[in-house]
Amino acid sequence: MNNPLVTTDWLALHLDDPELVLLDASMEIVLGKEPLVYDELFVIPGALSCQMDKLFFDHRSSQTHAMPTAEQFTDAAQSLGITHNSTVVIYDNQGIYSAPRAWWTFKTMGFDKVFVLDGGLPQWQAEGRDTVRQFSSATHSGDIKGRLQQHKMCDTEFVLTHLGHANVDVIDARAAGRFNGTSPEPRVGMRSGHIPGSLNLPFAQVLNGFKMKSIRELHTIFATLDTSNNAQRVFSCGSGITACILILASYVAGHHQAVLYDGSWAVWGGDAALPIE
Repeated sequence: MNNPLVTTDWLALHLDDPELVLLDASMEIVLGKEPLVYDELFVIPGALSCQMDKLFFDHRSSQTHAMPTAEQFTDAAQSLGITHNSTVVIYDNQGIYSAPRAWWTFKTMGFDKVFVLDGGLPQWQAEGRDTVRQFSSATHSGDIKGRLQQHKMCDTEFVLTHLGHANVDVIDARAAGRFNGTSPEPRVGMRSGHIPGSLNLPFAQVLNGFKMKSIRELHTIFATLDTSNNAQRVFSCGSGITACILILASYVAGHHQAVLYDGSWAVWGGDAALPIE
């Protein structure tokens, strides 16, 4: 499959496939949108909790939501029973919110048979499909090994040295008010504004309800943003979560030269030595 998204129809047909690993990547804290709040746990049958907050960030880093090390990823993914033959489908309980970050983590660690459920749990429920009240557990350990694909993520030094570079577009997924500095940052004491020369594409603009917009709509959005098809796209946000929604949208639209600025505004905005607009 070339499309990084799978539909609810596809998932329903493949839930019993022995090589399918279905992961719930929901996060406890949702920023940048009005969160969907659930009174109780709803789980797509067979799904495992990938425990994004606990297992798939490097908590030894001072950086918020830092990408895990290859070793951390390997341990977490193996504990979920993922093998090199697995097909991994990831969803979250907001529609499309944190699942793309988990998807990009797998891609960054060299695992490509990974997909996002378009519309996630809300779309599944809206279609009247069955849910259960508890997560499944892995029945065996996996053998997957993470191998960091360094070109899929970058640090502050990379962004700083490529400011104004003709072949690099920096795209910020935060809301326009935060990007323009007219709305306060959710983190106390954080500077307002944006990386000089960066472009603003609030992540909600690539979504249609719970689902991703169509390929044609996404092409139009990126064209209107005046990005080059040949440019490397560096995606940023508040702390590296919603930037991955834009990476997913870019992939759906057929542009794969995507890089996550792992520190995002939590690092850039927090460093008084770095320039802002």
